Amino acid sequence: MAGAIASRMSFSSLKRKQPKTFTVRIVTMDAEMEFSCEVKWKGKDLFDLVCRTLGLRETWFFGLQYTIKDTVAWLKMDKKVLDHDVPTEEPVTFHFLAKFYPENAEEELVQEITQHLFFLQVKKQILDEKIYCPPEASVLLASYAVQAKYGDYDPSVHKRGFLAQEELLPKRVINLYQMTPEMWEERITAWYAEHRGRARDEAEMEYLKIAQDLEMYGVNYFAIKNKKGTELLLGVDALGLHIYDPENRLTPKISFPWNEIRNISYSDKEFTIKPLDKKIDVFKFNSSKLRVNKLILQLCIGNHDLFMRRRKADSLEVQQMKAQAREEKARKQMERQRLAREKQMREEAERTRDELERRLLQLKEEATMANEALMRSEETADLLAEKAQITEEEAKLLAQKAAEAEQEMQRIKATAIRTEEEKRLMEQKVLEAEMLALKMAEESERRAKEADQLKQDLQEARESERRAKQKLLEITSKSSYTPMNSSTTTLPADLPSFISESLSFDFKDTDMKRLSMEIEKEKVEYMEKSKHLQEQLNELKTEIEALKLKERETALDILHSENADRGNSKHNTIKKVHLGNVTTPVASASPQLGVFEMSGDSDGTGPDSRSSVTQEDMRTINPPTASCNVVRALTWQSEVEISTSDVGRKPMKGRQSQPSGISAFYNR
Repeated sequence: MAGAIASRMSFSSLKRKQPKTFTVRIVTMDAEMEFSCEVKWKGKDLFDLVCRTLGLRETWFFGLQYTIKDTVAWLKMDKKVLDHDVPTEEPVTFHFLAKFYPENAEEELVQEITQHLFFLQVKKQILDEKIYCPPEASVLLASYAVQAKYGDYDPSVHKRGFLAQEELLPKRVINLYQMTPEMWEERITAWYAEHRGRARDEAEMEYLKIAQDLEMYGVNYFAIKNKKGTELLLGVDALGLHIYDPENRLTPKISFPWNEIRNISYSDKEFTIKPLDKKIDVFKFNSSKLRVNKLILQLCIGNHDLFMRRRKADSLEVQQMKAQAREEKARKQMERQRLAREKQMREEAERTRDELERRLLQLKEEATMANEALMRSEETADLLAEKAQITEEEAKLLAQKAAEAEQEMQRIKATAIRTEEEKRLMEQKVLEAEMLALKMAEESERRAKEADQLKQDLQEARESERRAKQKLLEITSKSSYTPMNSSTTTLPADLPSFISESLSFDFKDTDMKRLSMEIEKEKVEYMEKSKHLQEQLNELKTEIEALKLKERETALDILHSENADRGNSKHNTIKKVHLGNVTTPVASASPQLGVFEMSGDSDGTGPDSRSSVTQEDMRTINPPTASCNVVRALTWQSEVEISTSDVGRKPMKGRQSQPSGISAFYNR
């Protein structure tokens, strides 16, 4: 009895210990996944599970997004999943999206899966018109998207109409011009054909390099009001905070770069931005909801952390990832070169085979013609022989008649009449007979000459027949041995072993040096390609300008055209606004002002509770002697002294990368 009770208690305790689970659906840009999660799981547990499933290591760019009462929210890593305001019905749905954007995609995005997810998200934002893209740039981006999906252009495969079902251009661009889908496809295909040789990851990276210079790329917009109640827009991105007019999301009115912000905080619905320079006024604004303030603070903290991370030495994990990426890139490049060589050899073999087949066909035609000529010569010889025989018989007959006439003349002479008249008549007959005999003799001689000529023609015909037979034998012998020898000499004997050999690579120093030289060569060729692309963009813009419907232009189209006419782009606009905001050099501020604080109701416990996030890691920043460019546009100024504990760290660096993509085109 006691044993039964103990067993029941043990069973009930095991039953209680079984964790309760719930179903979660994760939606990425190209797939859906479902997981069974435990009730006690925090956001980080679910997020790590998704990243492991995707094979993603650059996790700091991404997050799990959900919607609360028409407001976007992100899953917090240190909070239980079910403690968020998520829907109660299962499966609970989250969207795995990029939460923060890089300043330079080519330098920061290492993994191919990371590049692919960014490419899909940015492409969707452009097609959904959440990022404004000018028409000519839309066509260029569409061509790279086609290259990433279909590979190299092949006229025999990618025939007219193969893009009919693809969504490649924003509807705004399509409606703005009097152009048919076939006309758009023709222009996209013309650029698509020029991308031959680019792999999928290279085409996607070129897409991102162009898209990152669009004015609305990577900017999160929030509706705010200033103290006077004026409607404004707050933009948060990788470079800082920007204030926009609601009617103009392209050009900010005020910009606060991250390196010039001392403190960001909110209390209830009021948000405060304190510049590092105390001579600049504090900027305050109000948002519509407390939840929006929490989201703004999250984005500010995350973007600022990445801003500081970019200006420090890469972590060991990132260094390993970059080393692996370089090795993988070298391996893929060597594999592509090998495949290109194999493809070239196959094409040469096919060309040789086609040439041999063409030559064989030509020889067969020549043999057929020679055979026909031989048959015609034989027929002519037979006709000439028959004609010669007939002529010979006619000559014999004439000779016989001449002999008979001679006999008749002798008989007439012997039996001449005795009378004079008979004699005269006989003489006349004799004379006629002589003339007839003379004519017959001449005709016989002519017939004999003609027979001799016919015999000579017959002999020549037989000689021609003999030569034709000899030529036919020569042609037949060539067609039997020439193709076999040509194919044997043209195709290398080791081709099968070359094709079937396994992939193996030995990464030597010489290979890496050669890869480095090729990368430097690509950088040198970049400006030439940019110039070529600029000419193509200008040519396309001029070509389709005549088909534009002015009445369908949107406000963003007009603003973009005005900015292009003034020579303004995303980065130099931010630089101008930034220079207009700064009244005194930031380097003149005291070192202690370099502490960047963010405070507010980050946990959502109440409007009066405050939290602070300081930048202790900013101690690694070494004050430069002079200002330098930061990411194409911003002017970096040092604010914090380096501490003794940070000796050996990499000092803050200003990035002086060449403008790529659209900015390079419009800055010229």
